[in-house]
Amino acid sequence: MIEKVLKYYTGDETKVEKLIMDENINYIHMTFENGEGLPEHFSNSNLYMTVLRGNLSIQLNDQEDHIYEKGSILQIQFNVKMNVRNKHDEILELLVVKAPAPKNYTE
Repeated sequence: MIEKVLKYYTGDETKVEKLIMDENINYIHMTFENGEGLPEHFSNSNLYMTVLRGNLSIQLNDQEDHIYEKGSILQIQFNVKMNVRNKHDEILELLVVKAPAPKNYTE
């Protein structure tokens, strides 16, 4: 078999899955229940965040929270302060691609 097949979580519990973490890209699948999210951090690469399900509440740098619905794709530059949360009843599901992969791409 030439291709490598990966499966991602399809349930509703909070989960962060680092599916592909190599020298080219980081490919991360995330599911957050209401009130859950990521710790505040700075982006360590250019990233592309796709909202697959639910509504994303995100604060970037010093701006107010913005809400993005299912079907939205955010392009966020390197070294931006991020606060990613699910502040809604519906499950939030995200797909995050970091390209190029951060220098320490296994984190």
